[in-house]
Amino acid sequence: MRKSFIAFIVVVALLPILPTPEFWITLANYIGLYSIVALGLVLLTGVGGLTSFGQAAFVGLGAYATGYLTTQFGISPWIGMLTGIVITAAVAFLIGMLTMRLSGHYLPLGTIAWGLSLYYLFGNLDFLGRYDGLTGIPSINLFGYTLNTGREMYFLIWLVVLLAVIAIQNLLNSRPGRAIRALKGGGVMAEAMGVNTAWMKIVIFVMAAVLACVSGWLYAHLQRTVNPTPFGLNAGIEYLFMAVVGGAGYVWGAILGATLITLLKDQLQFILPKLLGANGNFEIIVFGVMLVLLLQNAREGLWAFVRKLLPQKPQAIAPDSAAPLPTRAKHARGETVLQVINARKQFGGLVAVNDLNFEVKAGEIIGLIGPNGAGKSTMFNLVTGVLPVTRGEIRFRSHGELKRIDNLSSREIVKLGIARTFQHVRLMSTMSVLENVAIGAHLRGAHNDVTGIATSIARLNRGEEQALLFEAKKQLERVGLGNMLYEEAGSLALGQQRILEIARALCCDPTLLLLDEPAAGLRYKEKQALAELLNKLRGEGMSVLIVEHDMDFVMNLTDRLVVMEFGTKIAEGLPLEVQQNEAVLEAYLGGVE
Repeated sequence: MRKSFIAFIVVVALLPILPTPEFWITLANYIGLYSIVALGLVLLTGVGGLTSFGQAAFVGLGAYATGYLTTQFGISPWIGMLTGIVITAAVAFLIGMLTMRLSGHYLPLGTIAWGLSLYYLFGNLDFLGRYDGLTGIPSINLFGYTLNTGREMYFLIWLVVLLAVIAIQNLLNSRPGRAIRALKGGGVMAEAMGVNTAWMKIVIFVMAAVLACVSGWLYAHLQRTVNPTPFGLNAGIEYLFMAVVGGAGYVWGAILGATLITLLKDQLQFILPKLLGANGNFEIIVFGVMLVLLLQNAREGLWAFVRKLLPQKPQAIAPDSAAPLPTRAKHARGETVLQVINARKQFGGLVAVNDLNFEVKAGEIIGLIGPNGAGKSTMFNLVTGVLPVTRGEIRFRSHGELKRIDNLSSREIVKLGIARTFQHVRLMSTMSVLENVAIGAHLRGAHNDVTGIATSIARLNRGEEQALLFEAKKQLERVGLGNMLYEEAGSLALGQQRILEIARALCCDPTLLLLDEPAAGLRYKEKQALAELLNKLRGEGMSVLIVEHDMDFVMNLTDRLVVMEFGTKIAEGLPLEVQQNEAVLEAYLGGVE
């Protein structure tokens, strides 16, 4: 891939030096400008899973900010760029605070709404020239050279493209980058690993807006004039087309998509009027048909096919050694670690958990069993903050005392030392096994979310990355998946995926481990290996709360059992006692002695 990158740089550098027709240079400039916006959409839509039709409005903010300041006050274009970035970041932050909370079809509709609002704002403000816009925008001066022509602007435009590619790749191959990539799989898993998903959504929204702003700044000084026309909804749709057609999940897909759409649009505008007449934007219809065909036959975009032809290596490689991550002290054996007091959860008139009481002590494996629908997974969700309790208390020992956690979020609870797996496996299927597990160590990084993003973009996070990846490798070896570090997680068998989730939970450095049906899908020897691992964890002082339907597995492993039926605890005690309990035999074990 590095050779391909170098070849791309050589081609980009030679294009304006060779006797290339001026029209080609113009097309290349526009491809570069569109690529910058599409790169932001790769980060926002392809990776983060947040669809936006309004990026053209942010392009307009960058263009109008520099256009107004340079023409009205004679300010340097570079000051105009910085001002545009500040304005765009502030506007994007405010819009993101409102729209990033939306989900489903409401989010794209929200982006259309604010995109149209900014477009009409540009056309109705007198000081921005209304729909006539601004003219006489000066050229950019760079190191004493004035960039007057498109050929002179070419190098600056493509330098920005390359810097954006490098920055986004650096970010995605980092701790905050893995958190961003986890957004698309749903917020529950990411929050359970300590990721502030709401903040991360706003961050990538602002970053995509800033990239669009820089593209607008370059556009204004290339065209030397701005008006609202290029910043409307149609342009926003085209930018999204570019990202999707090229491959919204791939950084290089943005450039491929921008190139194809720009060249195709140019040819269609030349050919279609001859075939169908001069009236009508027929290229939009062709784009629509093309997008439908693409989504039917190549949902990952065209870069997915190109990528198969290029040599691939893992994005993240675990080192042979690294500085150890800090670990939290285990609780004293016999101390109460988790205390559930009259916990109740109602969904309308349905009582899923009915005034449940139980405790988990340090170095103890507790089984939570019961028939399907008994409320076991709901209880897990109450302990881990996925669901709020209707009433009652849940307490967890932290810093030597039992503290209420039923009013905390999932990411706050995992900070205290509670990690979990899920009944239905939640993995990032296209990410490697190693990267999936490294997400579990998100909170153990050396930098916070703000500095972490900055250091990742600048590649100043190598020590942190080495430590996190080494920890992930160590946990995978611990659970028996050390030979699958660089396999795609989606290619693993279901049983292996469940073991992978345990490794990810262990990466959180928990003192209480919650396992939701970990033995489901495992073969006999794999269950034996899992039991050995859990016994070893118990011996190290870790507490385990386990939901499982395999009775042989549970009976031979746990210290105590809590039995639920219809949300109510019907029995608690040693496995042998529970096996002989008449209420349990009737409700769950079917009379097995």
